[in-house]
Amino acid sequence: MKYGYTTVAAAVPTVTVADCAANADRIIELLTQAHQKNASLVVFPELSITGYTCGDLFLQEHLLDQAEHALGRILEASRACMPVAVVGLPVRVENSLYNCAAVLHQGQLLGLVPKSFIPNYGEFYELRHFTPAPAQTGAVRLLGRTVPFGSRLLFRSTLDPEFCFGVEICEDLWVPVSPSCGLARAGARIIANLSAGTETIGKAEYRRSLVSMQSAKNICGYIYANAGDGESTTDVVFSGHSMICENGAVLCQTQPFGGQKLLCTEIDLHKLAHERRRMNTFTDGGEAYTTIDVELRAESCCLTRPVDPDPFVPADPTRRAERCAAILTMQAYGLKKRLEHTHARTAVLGISGGLDSTLALLVTCRAFDILGKDRRDILAVTMPCFGTTSRTRNNAHILCQALGVSLTEISIARSVLSHFEDIGQSPDKHDVTYENGQARERTQVLMDLANQKGGMVIGTGDLSELALGWATYNGDHMSMYGVNASIPKTLVRHLVAYCADTADTPALRDVLLDILDTPVSPELLPPEDDRIAQKTEDLVGPYRLHDFVLFHTLRSGFSPAKIFMLAQKAFADVYAPAFILGWMKVFYRRFFAQQFKRSCLPDGPKVGSVTLSPRGDWRMPSDASAAAWLREVEALEI
Repeated sequence: MKYGYTTVAAAVPTVTVADCAANADRIIELLTQAHQKNASLVVFPELSITGYTCGDLFLQEHLLDQAEHALGRILEASRACMPVAVVGLPVRVENSLYNCAAVLHQGQLLGLVPKSFIPNYGEFYELRHFTPAPAQTGAVRLLGRTVPFGSRLLFRSTLDPEFCFGVEICEDLWVPVSPSCGLARAGARIIANLSAGTETIGKAEYRRSLVSMQSAKNICGYIYANAGDGESTTDVVFSGHSMICENGAVLCQTQPFGGQKLLCTEIDLHKLAHERRRMNTFTDGGEAYTTIDVELRAESCCLTRPVDPDPFVPADPTRRAERCAAILTMQAYGLKKRLEHTHARTAVLGISGGLDSTLALLVTCRAFDILGKDRRDILAVTMPCFGTTSRTRNNAHILCQALGVSLTEISIARSVLSHFEDIGQSPDKHDVTYENGQARERTQVLMDLANQKGGMVIGTGDLSELALGWATYNGDHMSMYGVNASIPKTLVRHLVAYCADTADTPALRDVLLDILDTPVSPELLPPEDDRIAQKTEDLVGPYRLHDFVLFHTLRSGFSPAKIFMLAQKAFADVYAPAFILGWMKVFYRRFFAQQFKRSCLPDGPKVGSVTLSPRGDWRMPSDASAAAWLREVEALEI
């Protein structure tokens, strides 16, 4: 189970109602296909051996005998197959009949899980035939062997203990407190659901939301196998709509009415374990569960599920626009509260004509609009110096005019040169002192203007810069409220693009588009023929790649080796493996070395699940060593 991934499957066979032999043939066929795909677990629909729609035939002893015989055939066929299979059938226990999931593996019948909640409303009349699961776990005789029987069974691999699953059946999911809640708290990282959900208008979307949310609240993988083609259509239809979810995300799903299918993907058990450890409210429920050992080693799998190269940015344009609108609102309301609380008369921002300061100004305008304050009370300050180009300088002026804010230009060149003379720094020596002297002078100007005007300095630095430490300590690193502090660079670009798309004037739209087209640069080194000479991504690497590493380091807790593997898949057509590995080294070196800058960050609003605030999501000593991470990177083979 390399990197925690294990292949799982939801099988949707075409059934023949009451023909157990034919149904067993199709189950064995799909089980064999799952074996060929190296699946560890394959889940079939509810009552898949008989068909769900047998009605009063469930009271016929002959059908029950045939179901048991078919289970024996499937059990024998499973000897040649690696996956654990979960199939549905009716099971007689003394004077009662139970709707059960049979769990089998390589010729062994590991357990029987009866359905807990029996629906008896609308088109469902299961209480006519079936009894709810008993409260206590016991044992029954089936196929000449004694088998664990109950709704509180866990199935755990003795070879890969992280592989642990539990079972619930159809209606069990739809009740207020599902059996899967207790199973997950007891250790199940995967829930198998054998279902026979009828199809009606709107139900597919509702079902998708329900399954994905159940996987989210239980922090688990959820395999939902639904009955489909072949079930009786006397009064209802069955679409076979099945899906596999992981912690709220729908990894894959079948189209309704797609016929016989085997739906396969990989579930990341390590990621689920990390998320459960991170949430200290996810604790053992204290109830008694029986764990059944499975001698199963999940084979190393070829990752087929897509890897998003931009985890901070939704790929779907509609969702992306909705996300951008929501983030801008959160930023604006965060700033609005701070302006109210401090009774600030104005907001002061340094405007460079670059992306970060542009976003900060757009957010500040929204905050002032919410407060009903005049935008002319926003003071934007452009401070040209040695590296400023006419393009960024002009864009700063045009942007402020289009937004209707006050603008002042203060050249800092003379002040910086005077400072260089004071400390004995040659202006011809373009080193870190040369660069940072300009950044700190700009911050001093902004702070003093804020004091003078009775206002506060709005910070412009973003999350990606904080992760890499790409900020001058006590320069652009410092402000009185940092509105962009939890916005990664890849998302900053889309937020500005959204503002361009929704701009209320052509002038604003045009200047935002030109700012988007301008290379990211601190503009601290002299330009070449009025062109930007210092491009940030040439120095620290592509922000798209760094944001990918940042997300999976902080949000997922992944190792460098796993992130490298994922990055190769995500950027297969963009970056060469050696290129990825080289910049990953830069990321880890800088991330650890620059923590001291993050330990004294200004306040700023959290808008996503990944932030670096020392007061909230990321508390790390400033002198922690990166050695273990760098050793793993060095050991990786290309």
